[in-house]
Amino acid sequence: MSDVMPEAGAPPMSTPEEPVPLGVERTPTGRAEVDVVLGRLADADRLPADGHIEVYEDVHRGLRSELASLDARPAAGPVPTPSHRPHDPHHHPHHDNRS
Repeated sequence: MSDVMPEAGAPPMSTPEEPVPLGVERTPTGRAEVDVVLGRLADADRLPADGHIEVYEDVHRGLRSELASLDARPAAGPVPTPSHRPHDPHHHPHHDNRS
């Protein structure tokens, strides 16, 4: 069995007993679907660092899915309708009134 000693001046190697939450606050976006996906980030606070990547990848997939769904949905708001010009008895689009 070989013991590896830390170099002189190096801090002793220790592992924390439990993950320490980062305490990053998340501001709601106003879109429930996105807020649910972002809420998953809180799971990283309960995991050791090597478990964060899975959470981040899951959140990234969820956000990409939400963005893609925006492309598939019809645009919100009123549908534009063509405007019609009131009838002008002096306007004749087929006649040239120049002299």
